[in-house]
Amino acid sequence: MTDLALGSLSTRLRDATKEEHERTESSPFVVALMAGELDRNAYAAMLGQTYLFYVVIEEAGERWRGDAVVGSFVSDALLRRDALEADLAWLFGPGWRDEVAPLPATSRYIDRLRQVCFSSRSGFVAHHYTRYLGDLSGGQIIRAKLRSLYGLTGDGVRFYVFDQIAKPKVFKDDYRALIDTAEWAAGEPANLLAEANEAFRLNRGVFDDLGKALGVGWVGSCEQ
Repeated sequence: MTDLALGSLSTRLRDATKEEHERTESSPFVVALMAGELDRNAYAAMLGQTYLFYVVIEEAGERWRGDAVVGSFVSDALLRRDALEADLAWLFGPGWRDEVAPLPATSRYIDRLRQVCFSSRSGFVAHHYTRYLGDLSGGQIIRAKLRSLYGLTGDGVRFYVFDQIAKPKVFKDDYRALIDTAEWAAGEPANLLAEANEAFRLNRGVFDDLGKALGVGWVGSCEQ
């Protein structure tokens, strides 16, 4: 396919999203949380927003589960909804659902997910990739940080435990191979790259809103 003439799609996806990925990871809220400058409630607030968009992504996954092109991306080993619900119940108590309301940026994120993930194969994979591979890749590091800074060991950090994936590197390599071998239609690889960058921007917007809600200040703006 001419869309893939410049190299493997998975490599292009990694390279094309590198800048947005780094900007998202260096958002003031994330930096403050990982530095131990916030309390456990800030982490719980982040997890609540995370739950809201994972619900939509996993609904979209069910829509594509049997699809000949992208159905293979839908793996039960990745599903996070149950783990998030367990974490939130532990952090907030049995009335945790009353504590979870979307911030404006989360609502925008969810709107975008509903706009593209149920009708576009490449749109679905773009958001699936940025969420699941990101959490699988950095999850152990984040989990270790949360354990040392906030005393979270098992309960409260189940979201970061992929206990059905024995070898994360092998899983990630296989996932990237799926990106490279999927029978994408013309124009879909380019859309995948563009939408993955949009996914990172939307996620960064959620971090910005969390920072504002919790009084985490910064100089300048992460937005272009």
